[in-house]
Amino acid sequence: MSEINRAVRGTMDVVPADSYKWQYIERIIADTAKLYGYSEIRIPVFEYTEVFRRSVGETTDVVQKEMYTFDDMGGRSITLRPEGTAGVVRAFLENGLHNEPMPQKLYYILSCYRYEKPQSGRLREFHQFGCECFGAALPRADAEIIKLVNDVITRLGVKDYVSLELNSIGCKKCRADFLEALKKYYEPYKSELCETCLDRLERNPMRLLDCKSPVCSAIAAGAPDITDYLCEECAEHFEGVKSALDAYGIDYKINPKIVRGLDYYNRTVFEFVTDKLGAQATVSGGGRYDGLVEQMNGPSMPALGFGMGLERMIMLMENVGAPFPQRDVCDIYIGSAGSGAEAKAAQIADYLRSSGIYAVTDIVGRSVKAQMKYAGRLGARYTAIIGDSELESGYVNVKNMESGETVQVSLDEKSVLAAIKQ
Repeated sequence: MSEINRAVRGTMDVVPADSYKWQYIERIIADTAKLYGYSEIRIPVFEYTEVFRRSVGETTDVVQKEMYTFDDMGGRSITLRPEGTAGVVRAFLENGLHNEPMPQKLYYILSCYRYEKPQSGRLREFHQFGCECFGAALPRADAEIIKLVNDVITRLGVKDYVSLELNSIGCKKCRADFLEALKKYYEPYKSELCETCLDRLERNPMRLLDCKSPVCSAIAAGAPDITDYLCEECAEHFEGVKSALDAYGIDYKINPKIVRGLDYYNRTVFEFVTDKLGAQATVSGGGRYDGLVEQMNGPSMPALGFGMGLERMIMLMENVGAPFPQRDVCDIYIGSAGSGAEAKAAQIADYLRSSGIYAVTDIVGRSVKAQMKYAGRLGARYTAIIGDSELESGYVNVKNMESGETVQVSLDEKSVLAAIKQ
């Protein structure tokens, strides 16, 4: 197949047979976010590269290996967004939202781009639902945003297949001792580490805990736990998060090895994971990033958020048989024969559409027999055929395609509408 007829590797078309699933999930997401006071934000698909280098972190896989970066025609370094948080923080500051009453709660549904090996549940263009909450420092803010994710997962029918894992990675103050302990632990394993981890050992040892290499992962399993090094404030905050989750009745497991793949996180980090997606176990993940706004030249401000992969969520729902709503089907197909009948069919269909009815008429010049065959392909609930005799008599037969029942009504818009609403 020619490249002109093939999607770029790592990308995927969403055709009508599947798009209704996306629309359903997006409705659940938006409705749930709004219940928690979140408003939608829409940001550009690309940013200046420095936005991601400064926020995501120079030593992360995302920045080192996965970003789609190019120089534009003005010689500026531009990057397709690999995640949503950095661009939202930039927009939060540029548009003066940091001067508004706190907390500021923002949600988004957007596409992201990472140059990774395409596989099931991992694409180069993928889609995320995310929420970012600015100006809330209390532990119950962490618990609330986790509860929001939990509510989405519950409403989508996959709660029984997903579990919450929780950790705290502390702050700069308590992390220093932990990093020294990590360096000491990894010293005897230097010869076994991958080249990337050897580089990170000096620059950012916590990144070693996130390496996907089987050898490095096995070594990381025995590494010290950050929770043993938390300062008093971070330990108290973590206990507050756990208490708030207990109050919500949300089960969780402490996983000291969760560090997330992006450098801006501090204190609370979490992941919702499943064993129904093979290697791609994480459905949603996030945490607190109290220093990121300041790092992006804004004021000192607490913040936290999460991302949820839509492709993975759809895969999970399909794998476990979670219910999707039925795809919309045609309410009525109005067939026609002759120019006068065509005009009348269009007139009635127009009225029905203004009343919220999914109505279809012939616009390609099919025979009546072919029109009825097409109505069947559409799954039309009702059909009506208008010809010369119907125009002359002023009546038309409206057929219920499921029951086979036919009712004769006046050939006018309101009568046809009443027939299909019985």
